[in-house]
Amino acid sequence: MSTPNSNIDRSRSKLVLDGVKKGRWWLFPLKLAGWLAVTGATAGAVGLVALYYIYSPGLPAIPKVDQYWPPIVTEVYTDDAVLAGEFYNQRRKVVPYERIPKRLVQAFIASEDSSFFDHLGVDILGTARAGFKTVTAKLGLRSGGVQGGSTLTQQTAKAVLIGAEGYKDATAKTLKRKIREALLARRLEAALTKEEILYLYLNNVFLGHHSYGVQSAAENYYRKDVRDLTLGEMTLIAGLPQAPSRYSPFLKPEAAKNRRSYVLRRMLDEGMITQAEHDEAKAEPVRVYPVEDVFHEFAPYFVEQARRDIVDRYGNPVLLEQGLKVFTTMDSERQRAAQEAVLEGLLSLDKRQGWRGPLGNLPPGKERDDFVARAKKAMGNEELVLNRLYVALVTHLDDDGKGADIQVGPHKARLPLLGMRWARKVNPESYYAPGGMISSVKRAIAEGDLVVVRHVTKRDLTDDKEQWDKKLAETIPDDTVKPVEGAAVPSEPVRVPNGPKLFRLEQQPEPQSALVSIDPHRQYLTAMVGGYDFDDNEFNRAFQACRQPGSAFKPLVYAAAIEKLNWTEATIIVDSPIVEHDPDNKVSWKPENFSEEFQGDVVLRTALVNSMNIPAVKTFGAVGTKAMSEWSRLLGLSTPMNMDFSAALGSSCVYPYDLAQVYATFNRYGRKKPTYFIRKIEDRFGRTLEDHTAFDDPWAPLQDRVAAGYARLFEPGEQVMSPETGFIITHLMRGVVQEGTGGPASRLGKPAAGKTGTTNDSFDAWFSAFTRDLVTVAWVGYDLNPHPLNRYETGGRAALPIWLDYMKKALSGRPQPEFYPWPSMELVRLPIDEKTGKIASSSSKNMEIMFFKKGTQPKEATPDKGQVNVNDFLMGQQ
Repeated sequence: MSTPNSNIDRSRSKLVLDGVKKGRWWLFPLKLAGWLAVTGATAGAVGLVALYYIYSPGLPAIPKVDQYWPPIVTEVYTDDAVLAGEFYNQRRKVVPYERIPKRLVQAFIASEDSSFFDHLGVDILGTARAGFKTVTAKLGLRSGGVQGGSTLTQQTAKAVLIGAEGYKDATAKTLKRKIREALLARRLEAALTKEEILYLYLNNVFLGHHSYGVQSAAENYYRKDVRDLTLGEMTLIAGLPQAPSRYSPFLKPEAAKNRRSYVLRRMLDEGMITQAEHDEAKAEPVRVYPVEDVFHEFAPYFVEQARRDIVDRYGNPVLLEQGLKVFTTMDSERQRAAQEAVLEGLLSLDKRQGWRGPLGNLPPGKERDDFVARAKKAMGNEELVLNRLYVALVTHLDDDGKGADIQVGPHKARLPLLGMRWARKVNPESYYAPGGMISSVKRAIAEGDLVVVRHVTKRDLTDDKEQWDKKLAETIPDDTVKPVEGAAVPSEPVRVPNGPKLFRLEQQPEPQSALVSIDPHRQYLTAMVGGYDFDDNEFNRAFQACRQPGSAFKPLVYAAAIEKLNWTEATIIVDSPIVEHDPDNKVSWKPENFSEEFQGDVVLRTALVNSMNIPAVKTFGAVGTKAMSEWSRLLGLSTPMNMDFSAALGSSCVYPYDLAQVYATFNRYGRKKPTYFIRKIEDRFGRTLEDHTAFDDPWAPLQDRVAAGYARLFEPGEQVMSPETGFIITHLMRGVVQEGTGGPASRLGKPAAGKTGTTNDSFDAWFSAFTRDLVTVAWVGYDLNPHPLNRYETGGRAALPIWLDYMKKALSGRPQPEFYPWPSMELVRLPIDEKTGKIASSSSKNMEIMFFKKGTQPKEATPDKGQVNVNDFLMGQQ
């Protein structure tokens, strides 16, 4: 029941509410907004706490700046500190923050995160916007890809996540990943200074083309240290993180230039640079350099062998991530000389094998015209470069066969007969001689042929003196003028501007080669080549090709006889026909000398110097098959020896590297020591992991030489034969060079000892020889033996020129002493009659000075008039 005043009260209440609505209408929305703000903030806080507890477990620890050890590049150097190779998963070089130019730091901040020094690590609005768009895109509620939105701190957090969780998980386009990244960014901001975050970021950021960090980018794009970059170069690099491939200065220079302009404008807007600096940098042309591939360009076979060894002993992750500094034993100058010698030797040998034909033939009409058009487009306005190889189209042959017209891109040129006289058909049974050279270009090429040619001057139309023909040369117009006579500095001939563009015919060599060069006293592998072209075939013939050594094995046989049987240089061996029977295989073997003649009684020295086969087989038989097998392994051959008499002539395959180590043992007069191709390895902190430095290495730091030289005192090696035997076998091989099959090696002009090697079927040719300070083995042959080398392509003709060319350069300006016995050796030196093996008389026509172990020298003199005074030649006798 209502009271008397009830209606009035209700009316008053209504009036109050109406008054509120009409007089203070904004109060309610304000209160509502306040309520929502409070509850929303609370909900947001609760949500953030929930996200933190959900996603923070498992986040990687914050890196300590002084313990920041990301994956960095392993560098391989020559002994003389030339960079020869790099290995990495991420090509990164960490540099201190103080070394990074201030302008480069500003460029990254201006382009990537202008509020870097003001925010707390996370761009909340950007991250929220990116998260919303990512979720809606995933749900299919909108088109377009997932979105990003990151500060420099967040980008650094991503790099830390990648290091801890792997690239796939740490870069997944998911909301979870963005939240974890933001949480880690906040931790980074709390634990590190802004400068420390920049240090991590600038050494981590990916900048395209294998470049991780600003130092790597400076080297890759500009071949500079980061401290030497110009403002234009800095801003180009700073514009790359957003999309390294889209703004690549190599692939899209215009896009890179536009991005650089953006960075410069941002720096100007932020007051980081002046208008003048902006304009000057913007005007800089975009000029970058191809990324240097030092591995392939310098010494790939050598560096690859070092890589294999490190992986075997330390593991691949250590090589690719731990930033080792590897100092090899390679001498850069000798390595270049070795590669040049192998290249020139193979080109010459291959031409002596004959012409294998053109790359193809294009019929006249559209096919030929299309090739010319493509070649012109490819070369553009490029000028011809001397000594460079090109593919040419033969357009016309002279009626008299004295030359041909060819088309090289847009250039019309000449291929004279003088530049292709070698191009006879392949015939392994024929002997290469001037009489066998072609007399007309029509015998080798035809119109429409595609051929490989080398641009040369007239004087270089042939690289073989036997091919030069004065009459043919007179028919070719001169393309150079003579040097200026009387000039203070000798000048090279100068190209005549309108002279003929001359080429000579080439082909890629089919034979292969290996060269191994060892410093026997430092125990360094100073140079090594494993083949003609690493990019074409990575098979390292120096270490992996097991080839028959032929007569290069004979010094091992004679050394065994001298050491085990007390044979001497004057031991008589009968050079007469023999037949060896193999009852197990029911075959007989009749060895022959290369000359197919027999000399009867010969002394051991004559047999080795002239590489006679029958005496070597008989000596092998005297030592015994089993004993020779054990001897070969003792000297350092890692491959098994054939257990039959054919092994005396080198039928058992060996690795060139192994054979070189055996000859190094001969050089050291019988002391076997390991050969190193890695001198020293340091870890990323400069700590030495291993060191094999020789005490007299001129390139090594003093502390390395002292420490490692002392260590070598406790590694004397193994004396596998008496020093006397070692000297005598060296003296015998000295005779091979002075008067035997290795005679051309005497053109070195320095005392050398060695042995040629040629297999009976002419598939392998060797020259293994040494001076006092350098042992070098050269091998040539075919990988798969499609056919033999040409007849008479012996070790002295095919392999020795490579050895000689290399050794001349490797030992230029370095005198080499003669081979002398040590004072401690018990040797006797006597004049011996080579016909009888007895002490020579004064009238002996075939007298040679020979060395004997004391007690093994002959006592009987050759009966003749006027006996020589033996005492004048005795050494070390009582």
